[in-house]
Order: sequence, then C-alpha cells, then structure tokens
Amino acid sequence: MLKIFSTQLSGVFKKIMEKDSFEMEDAGRLLAQAVVGDGSVFIHGFGEMQGVVVESLEGEEPFPKAKRYTDDSRISHEDRLLLFSRHSDDPEAIKFAERLHQEGIPFVAVSTVVPSEGTTLVELADVHIDLRIQRGLIPDETGNRYGYPTLIAALFAYHGIKFTVEEIIQEYEDESEG
Repeated sequence: MLKIFSTQLSGVFKKIMEKDSFEMEDAGRLLAQAVVGDGSVFIHGFGEMQGVVVESLEGEEPFPKAKRYTDDSRISHEDRLLLFSRHSDDPEAIKFAERLHQEGIPFVAVSTVVPSEGTTLVELADVHIDLRIQRGLIPDETGNRYGYPTLIAALFAYHGIKFTVEEIIQEYEDESEG
C-alpha cells in the first residue's frame, strides 16, 4: 500500500509543479511584497491545514515575516495573507476570503478546486494554487478509494511558494547591495 501511495503522491506533486508553476511564481511575488516592504505575511489554515501554519512558524526554516492569523489580527494593506483550505468551496474559508477581498487585502489561496454553484476561493483570491486531490489515492477491493493527503500536498505547495519568496528576497537584497 505504501508503494502505491508514494507513487500516487509523486504524481500529485508532479501535477502541481506542471500545472501551477506560474501560480507559484505569482504567489511568491505577491507575498514578497510584504516581506521586502513594511508588511507581514499572515498565514491561516482551515481544519487540518493548520499544520501548514505550524510548519511556517515553528518549522526548521520559518517563512519570512510570517505571523499566525487570529481573529484579533490587525491586517493592513501592506500585509499579505496565505490561506490554506482542503477545498475551494469551504464555506468558512469563503466567508473569510470574501472579507479580505472586500477590504482589498491581497491574498493567496491554496486548495483543491471543486465544482461549485457559488463563489469559490478561485474567484476571490489574487492567486490560487490547486492541490489537485479530488479523491483518495489508494483503491480498495470494493472500488472505493482512501488515502487523502491534502495536508501533505499543501505542505508541498507551501514549500514551493516559500522557496520562490526566498529567491525574490535574495535578488532584491543583491540589487540593493550592488
């Protein structure tokens, strides 16, 4: 089972890299604006995606100028937000994203795109990255699927965004010194 899961997960990573590489670059540029400026990057995760927030703040290599978003956070127009949700139609995430959108706060959303009758994170976010996990990765004997690694995929996307931000910061610092 682990071999099947690993193979399928590698396929998810490959799809994210191939299909969302431009979005990763755009996300990095958007978030780097706060990092090189006077803002902060607030990171917020819904449900299991809070794991990405923990990684971004307490991991071995924290995200530059990152802060955990809480209901008490004061966000200004210099700040940027990085939002993680399992699905693009998550009602709680959409409510939060609508507020950010109305206040003119630029943000990146990371979630699996799902069909929806209403507004989704895809329409609200300045940049959206699709996790591309529509179903479990491992088939069972009855035709069902299990092994739904949204947090693992979100961490992969997070690191891709973080590496891009760090490259942009390095280029900015090199230009400032030269």
